[in-house]
Amino acid sequence: MVFTNVTNPRSAINRRDEYAKTLVKKGATIGANATIVCGNEIGRFAFIGAGAVVTKVVPDYALVVGNPAKHIGWMSEYGHRLHFNDNGKAVCPESKETYILEENKVRKLS
Repeated sequence: MVFTNVTNPRSAINRRDEYAKTLVKKGATIGANATIVCGNEIGRFAFIGAGAVVTKVVPDYALVVGNPAKHIGWMSEYGHRLHFNDNGKAVCPESKETYILEENKVRKLS
């Protein structure tokens, strides 16, 4: 994986005072050859597909793929795709933990 450190790099210009912070939260998975553009945040247990180019914030539990990365679904903490029912609930097939989707945000029920 690759993390960039400035938004407009030029090899001949020193921009060390312009480094942008990138935050990767607990449990996030970043696939092979993915690029994370600086200044973004990768949410808890988010899943970045191999080769994706992340150019914006990735929410908790989000699944993003492509260039630029697009949000295509949601993942459980065990790395399984979540399929939400009409009530906005999904169950991880491995852990049997329940997740809820509200206002385009996912959270795990305790």
